[in-house]
Amino acid sequence: MNVVLLGAPGAGKGTQAAVLTKQLGVVHVASGDLFRKALSENTELGLLAKSYMEKGDLVPDEVTIEMVLERIRQPDCAPGVLFDGFPRTLSQAQALDEKLDGEGKRIDRAVYIEVPEEELVKRLSGRWICRECQTPYHSESSPPKVAGKCDVCGGELYQRADDTEETVRERLKVFFSQTLPIVEYYEKQGKLLRVDGDRDIEEVSAAIARLLEAGNA
Repeated sequence: MNVVLLGAPGAGKGTQAAVLTKQLGVVHVASGDLFRKALSENTELGLLAKSYMEKGDLVPDEVTIEMVLERIRQPDCAPGVLFDGFPRTLSQAQALDEKLDGEGKRIDRAVYIEVPEEELVKRLSGRWICRECQTPYHSESSPPKVAGKCDVCGGELYQRADDTEETVRERLKVFFSQTLPIVEYYEKQGKLLRVDGDRDIEEVSAAIARLLEAGNA
């Protein structure tokens, strides 16, 4: 089974990806990991991607897709793949379908973890990190015993620029503008499974498993 996992920053996509790959017995293919590996190993595609990045340009879709295809052609991906962080745009989703079709493969399901925007803002903008030991905290779900101080080493807690409310809202705006057309694309194909992500991790995992099982029945 080849599954695309969709979800906004803060929706718990990474956590669910780890659970799903074990449950389904498939390989987790994250585009970010592929890029980092290709760049660190100076592969042909990695060097090509680097040439665009050094000029400040976006890496073209065809390079990203070829990197993904190169990975899923490997023997360990034969039972199936969970795509995480890809496709990011409608054009990538369409191009991926075209390329997979040429190799006798297809996307079977797209799982969209839905979380209300205000909850996403709360999750993301509540993150704090210790300057000294990098221990993470969250103002609501895992606050420090003393405000502004690390429980582990007593270091000062700070918030990354990416985690301020203003930046978080901008990131979500970009995500929804890019991702909703992909959601509609898979919905029209009858492949989309919507999951309420505003619940405990275990409940979300169980709901995804039920939907995938029902979809394959």
